[in-house]
Amino acid sequence: MALVLGVDSSTQSVKVEIRDVHTGRLAATGRAAHPATIPPRSEQPPSSWWDAFIEAANVALDGVDRADVVAISVAGQQHGMVALDANGTPVHPAKLWNDTESAPQADALVARLGAAGWADAVGSVPVAAFTITKLAWLRSTHPEAFARLASVHLPHDELNRRLTGQRVTDRGDASGTGYWSPQTGEWRHDVLALVDDSRDWSDALPRVLAPFEAAGTLTSDAATQLGLRTDVLVGPGTGDNMGAALGLGLAPGDVVISLGTSGTVYAVSDTPTADESGAVAGFSDASGRFLPLVCTLNAMKVTDAMARLLGVDHAEFESLVLQTAPGAGGVVCVPYFDGERTPNRPDATGVISGIRSDVSRGHLARASVEGVVCGLLDGLDALRSAGVR
Repeated sequence: MALVLGVDSSTQSVKVEIRDVHTGRLAATGRAAHPATIPPRSEQPPSSWWDAFIEAANVALDGVDRADVVAISVAGQQHGMVALDANGTPVHPAKLWNDTESAPQADALVARLGAAGWADAVGSVPVAAFTITKLAWLRSTHPEAFARLASVHLPHDELNRRLTGQRVTDRGDASGTGYWSPQTGEWRHDVLALVDDSRDWSDALPRVLAPFEAAGTLTSDAATQLGLRTDVLVGPGTGDNMGAALGLGLAPGDVVISLGTSGTVYAVSDTPTADESGAVAGFSDASGRFLPLVCTLNAMKVTDAMARLLGVDHAEFESLVLQTAPGAGGVVCVPYFDGERTPNRPDATGVISGIRSDVSRGHLARASVEGVVCGLLDGLDALRSAGVR
């Protein structure tokens, strides 16, 4: 039997699934938590991702014959800035996609090139989530750390680096940096010059793998920690949404609405998009096509927070929602609890309005769900407005 080990390294945890290469049958799973974060500052040490991956992978691997594992591939949270010195040591904790401290730098970058200029250059208008804004933040707030920066990459790249020793990425994750063009398939050094025009960025960036090009094979250290052979192949991997689109077999005309820490609405397209309104990010996918996507910062963390305030578990929260009529009795929740990415309001907070003396727990629960869903339906409208079928 030949087995593949798939990895989802997300904001809150890492999940591992081991499946049969030929049948897709699930053979084993594992999971481990990442350090909790609360925006506007959302940072994690990159080493915590590796430690969690090793823990989760070994839980899963204990349920199979390790000699049967032939390949590994990693999907990771998008955008996060992993800034390393010449020895591969982080110069600062990784800033995650939902860290909004770089909002002022995002505004300044957009002002310099213009929204239309950014959309034309990289397919997206940068907001605080994008890696390029975090690089600008690092230079502005921690110049001594920025001076030591020798390379920068993304969370899934960091796991691949630890697995293979190679500095590589893929086109899907590269397209979320704000300095790679889906249109041309190249790094935009001229855009990075807006962050620092005195640096030669060419040696700081990973090589972008083709969709079916392997990242390499396991280093002896990684193989030892996992109890696997060194000839185990490591796939290119990609960003989390690109990985989901690939796994779902998404075709043009399909749309996905995804609920996690963030909420996303996306589709695949045969042609790149460039939305100067900033609502739709013009990403690439993992297969050679494109992935126009709308991302909201607040999704299941909103409903988790409301369940905590109501003192109920997930099952009881669900019951409260389903037993309450649509419209939540006029109670409205604007779910910008941790600021918001789409629309771009990084300093916003949540609002609950329409409360009367007959308000119930069900009204509050239902309103929080409807607030999240309405934001995603706005995203669906934005995709249509950008010409996505």
